[in-house]
Amino acid sequence: MSNQKVGVIGAGSFGTAVANILANNSNVLLYARNPDVVEEIRKTGTSAGQKVNPQIHITNSLEEIAHNCNVIFPVVPSVNFREMITQLAPYLHPYHTLIHGTKGLDLNVEDTRSDINRQNVKTMSEVIKEESVVVRVGCMAGPNIATELAAGRPAATVIASPFNEVINEGKRLLRSDNFQVYGNSDLKGVELCGVLKNIIAIAAGIVAGLELGKNAKGLLISRGLVEMIYLGRALDGEISSFIGLAGIGDLVTTATSTSSRNFTCGYKLAEGKSLDQVLQEMDETAEGVNTIRIIKRLADSQGLKPLITETLSKVLYDNMSAKDAVDLLMRYPGNIDIDFL
Repeated sequence: MSNQKVGVIGAGSFGTAVANILANNSNVLLYARNPDVVEEIRKTGTSAGQKVNPQIHITNSLEEIAHNCNVIFPVVPSVNFREMITQLAPYLHPYHTLIHGTKGLDLNVEDTRSDINRQNVKTMSEVIKEESVVVRVGCMAGPNIATELAAGRPAATVIASPFNEVINEGKRLLRSDNFQVYGNSDLKGVELCGVLKNIIAIAAGIVAGLELGKNAKGLLISRGLVEMIYLGRALDGEISSFIGLAGIGDLVTTATSTSSRNFTCGYKLAEGKSLDQVLQEMDETAEGVNTIRIIKRLADSQGLKPLITETLSKVLYDNMSAKDAVDLLMRYPGNIDIDFL
């Protein structure tokens, strides 16, 4: 086991699962923002319902993370990501490597009514590069349901980065007998896979909640993948990433798993609950909600027509019922199955 500590920022369910995986090969520093949470983890030896590996040390200091760890895994919600990076940035140096695990987008625009373009919508790697001196940046994405990772069930992930050394370091730190790690140089495409599949996972939860059957589920997943690729190309991702583990692999997992936060969000919407009610009932962030808001606004500004995203936006923000949304999608005329190859 390496004496060099590895940092994880974010003690939610996924951050804790990542920390436990890393602890198989390294000593880990796990950061939680709330001092009370830090004390609770130290006292109980658990975080987000998971037993914490003894090789994991808990901290409330970003400076301690940066000082002791050359490799850091930020795993915090996208709405808090830029703020976290700006707080971490004074302690970062060009030698640091950051591999984030956040599947969301950042919209850094003050005027909520103005048109936006691709330059206003940032992935988390772009936020890191904007707000810090770090050069070696990557992401971790794939079918990684936290509860299954915590249970030690077989799984795999993708480390994406334009730097081979980041991919190789990610493989070295994370790989174990039942956790496989693949590499991909298309950082932007892999990030977008993780972001956009959350939209389809919310729709999948609605399909399940309305008990529409497996035919409907297959229809949604296949058309959802097409929409992901359509949006991914518009946001400068590569098609190849969407048919890999971080794309269709993650999509199938989150669109069929009751452990997925985004799937659960859709299921609750299908029960007739409002968005506010759903968010109040959920312990952690369903990233797809914010992603739908951002992508809908970008689509309106840029003349894009992502049908599933636009329909879900009506459910979330315009009081359309889940049943009416499904009826609308089924009535929409579709002539071509695959039009991006």
